[in-house]
Amino acid sequence: MTTDISKSGGSAPKDEPPRSAPEAIKAIPVRHYGRYVAAVLAIGAFAAIVLAFANGDINWGAIPDNFFDERIVKGVRETLILTVLSMLIGVVGGIVLSVMRLSKNPVTSSIAWFYIWFFRGTPVLVQLFIWFNLGFVFEYINLGPVYKDEWSDFMTPFLTALLGLGLNEAAYMAEICRAGLLSVDEGQTEASQALGMSHSKTLRRIIIPQAMRVIVPPTGNEVINMLKTTSLVAAVQYYELLRYAQDIGTSSGATVEALLLAATWYLIMTSILSVGQYYLERYYARGSSRSLPDTPWQKIKANMLSLGNRSGGVR
Repeated sequence: MTTDISKSGGSAPKDEPPRSAPEAIKAIPVRHYGRYVAAVLAIGAFAAIVLAFANGDINWGAIPDNFFDERIVKGVRETLILTVLSMLIGVVGGIVLSVMRLSKNPVTSSIAWFYIWFFRGTPVLVQLFIWFNLGFVFEYINLGPVYKDEWSDFMTPFLTALLGLGLNEAAYMAEICRAGLLSVDEGQTEASQALGMSHSKTLRRIIIPQAMRVIVPPTGNEVINMLKTTSLVAAVQYYELLRYAQDIGTSSGATVEALLLAATWYLIMTSILSVGQYYLERYYARGSSRSLPDTPWQKIKANMLSLGNRSGGVR
């Protein structure tokens, strides 16, 4: 016996129509009109500056003509030598001063504090002039049986520049090193002391290697700043890049061109140092960062690949 579903009040199942796929979300990016306006203004200002210098009475050919002049090359060499030696004095002195500053001995701590206070509180140009003019105060320098000579013969322009820059840099490096030493957890010192390590060995083996991650980045900035600060020693008759460039400008009558030439050389040297600083920071970040930042070449390669994918289209 069959049952009529229609009579029994039931409903026969019907095939449901296929569901259409959901429409893709059309994301409309936010338009930053301020960025476009700022970009246009910046490009306009840059173009105005370039146009002003292009129309100025500047002999641009004098820059490439004197780029590898014998005096300029010698000035670059003297600038680099003075930078390296001054930073060497600054780094060594900064490490010693930072350890003295953190010492529990109140005498050594006070001496370090006074040194940092004096050299950070006075301009480096004033310090250079003080060293240069100490001959008016001391006629001779007498170190007993070790050395004795007239002050004017002893305090040469090179020694004046080296002492003025190096001792001033030591005060700044002392604070950088102190910050790096304080960044290491105290448990590291306690653990090394529990193992029987001396204070000096703890500094060399445990504290300083870990503090380098904090010390290196500002030290790189100090090297770049020192390279530019060497231009101040022209005031104490020491011949470096700026002083030689000034002499070329005076003799040739191209004063501005010679200064632009010196600025170009400073830009080249600071750019090279900036690249070296980047890789040095990347080296010391190995133990603290899970993934190291891309190198400049890796960034360029990634951008080139992304441009290639965009031009090829997405399928």
